Amino acid sequence: MPQRRGARRRLTAADWADAALDALRDEGSLSAIAIEPLAARLGATKGSFYWHFTNRDALIDAALAGWEARSTRELREAVSVGEREPAARGRELLRTMTGLAHRDPTELALLAEAGQPRVAAVLERVISRRLDALTSLLRATLSLPEEEARQRALRAYCDQLGRAQLARAIPTVLPEAARDEETCLDSAWRSLLGATAGEPQP
Repeated sequence: MPQRRGARRRLTAADWADAALDALRDEGSLSAIAIEPLAARLGATKGSFYWHFTNRDALIDAALAGWEARSTRELREAVSVGEREPAARGRELLRTMTGLAHRDPTELALLAEAGQPRVAAVLERVISRRLDALTSLLRATLSLPEEEARQRALRAYCDQLGRAQLARAIPTVLPEAARDEETCLDSAWRSLLGATAGEPQP
């Protein structure tokens, strides 16, 4: 039977999971994922929640799975952009790895909750995939040994995430140039390509 004009669309499990991620992003804590506030946010009832999930933990797992799937998809797209040379793909990958942290605080909120085993497990998988991909591209671009390429990838990732955290928490600490994502991305990529083994980063 067709839905009546003006009738509200039935919420899906994905709608609830997306709302949970929105709440986490907005408030920066897993405690924001609570059934009644989410129901109010969605204009739904608790009955709608329990139609899809047995409890709050199941919703958190679904939200984390959704974030992991999105992160994995974005990583795959960044690595396989057209027929670009490894260096171009590496810069795009670095943008994907760190760019969202500047525009979307979800990852920073998850990092703050890494003491929760279910969050830590998801973060470990996502970050390991990113570092693996960037390490491979650095090796293809510069013919670096595995360990050196991994160290450079990790250093760049930590630097960019740290800048994102400062930009959100205390933006006045950063000079104006360090608040511009493209400028910092260019600097980070040049640093990755230009360093030599054992040379300190600028």
